[in-house]
Amino acid sequence: MAGLYIHFPFCKQACHYCNFHFSTQIAKADSFHLLLLKELEMRYHFIDHSPLESIYFGGGSPSLLSVSAIASIISRAKELLKGSDSIEITVELNPDDVSPSYLQGLVEAGVNRVSLGIQSFEEKELKLMNRIHNHKQARDALDICTSVFDNVSVDLIYGIPGSQMEGWEKNLKIVSEASVSHLAAYALTVEPKTVLAHQVAKEEVLLLSEEAVADQYEYLLNFSEIEGYVNYEFSNFGKPIFFSINNSNYWRRKPYLGLGPGAHSYDGSLERNWNLSNNVKYSKAIKSSTLANSSETLTTKDLFNEAIMTGLRTQWGVDRNEILKKFGEHYVIHLETQALEHLRNNNLFWDGDALLVSRKAKFLTDGIAADLFILHLGA
Repeated sequence: MAGLYIHFPFCKQACHYCNFHFSTQIAKADSFHLLLLKELEMRYHFIDHSPLESIYFGGGSPSLLSVSAIASIISRAKELLKGSDSIEITVELNPDDVSPSYLQGLVEAGVNRVSLGIQSFEEKELKLMNRIHNHKQARDALDICTSVFDNVSVDLIYGIPGSQMEGWEKNLKIVSEASVSHLAAYALTVEPKTVLAHQVAKEEVLLLSEEAVADQYEYLLNFSEIEGYVNYEFSNFGKPIFFSINNSNYWRRKPYLGLGPGAHSYDGSLERNWNLSNNVKYSKAIKSSTLANSSETLTTKDLFNEAIMTGLRTQWGVDRNEILKKFGEHYVIHLETQALEHLRNNNLFWDGDALLVSRKAKFLTDGIAADLFILHLGA
């Protein structure tokens, strides 16, 4: 199974925490879909050996695209990659772009899932992050989305500077009351060269303690269990049958093709490549029927470490038999040896042949995974 990711690199304004590739020069943004279509024509063979299972429009703000532009990409992708009408097709939406007519147009174009980038329903937190929408727009957009789509995902951010547990509880309560089928919740991180990084360096913004952030994540885990969400990946929570296929395939290391500047692709085996994060150079390259991208061939060490990192973040864990089949006995012995201390501390546990992170250690998942990495092939 394979996935198609479309990166639309335009936003109305820059959020203070975001380091994704985008431009706020949106005057001719909709016509950018023609370049994405051409890149699709040039590169679809990268994944045409696997049945297409999902199409995901991310960004940036793909809800700036017209319905006709989105429809044209979906239609051509299905033709080239033989996608059925049942594949998951997701569009990320900014709350200020949501209207009943736009969403109905998406349905007619074949979209069956939307991901609503709310981040917070708290006005002061939205202002701190420089989100373009306000509390009312967030609530209205959520109501419209759930009235049109059965499969609605909401993005929230926890650990926001100045946030209180009471506000985080309110955010999650709103999601619960709206009967949202999927929730993606991320800890706010300070990325280099962002406004937030500058504010933190100047002590204009004070970050929450790691303990406070961990408490908000713990509340999130409790909330998800009570409300019937399955924490199938560290930051993703879905009602049964509503797990994101796009997200699941990424964490399970299936092949995907990324279109647009800054987008990454993976062939499911050894090759990863990525487009240059520059709209002008990307555009010039595609117009001249060339590619502005780079690639790498993954080593056995790279593949093993990625299998550990991605596996431990999911409910499926790291499968001992899969490690043996793909890498050999030496890697199984390394995994079992490196895991011993975390097993003794009950940070990890074996469920049959699957190595999983315990509930109490979930917030530490990335650090635990790093302890299991192979640093050099002779390890």
